[in-house]
Amino acid sequence: MLIDFVQHQLKQFDEMASRIQAAPEDYINFDSVSDFYKAEWLNDFPKGSTWTVTGLDDGAEQFYAIIEYRNHFLSISCCEKVEIRCGVYDQ
Repeated sequence: MLIDFVQHQLKQFDEMASRIQAAPEDYINFDSVSDFYKAEWLNDFPKGSTWTVTGLDDGAEQFYAIIEYRNHFLSISCCEKVEIRCGVYDQ
């Protein structure tokens, strides 16, 4: 039996993104950029995932983060309200 590791990792990414969408209050609670990068749940994304966050410097309450693996993404926008989107970039 052959295992397609890329498909397995894409599934892992999508499952983690779904968990965050379903219960953002369990994941999104940061006071600084450093807090975001220290979040343990980032390790639940597949190896090779990348993430970036902006807007948390100097105690800012609003921020934007993007987490990506291959062509799959999860974007988190915290302004007046929390908006979370996940999907696949067009190729």
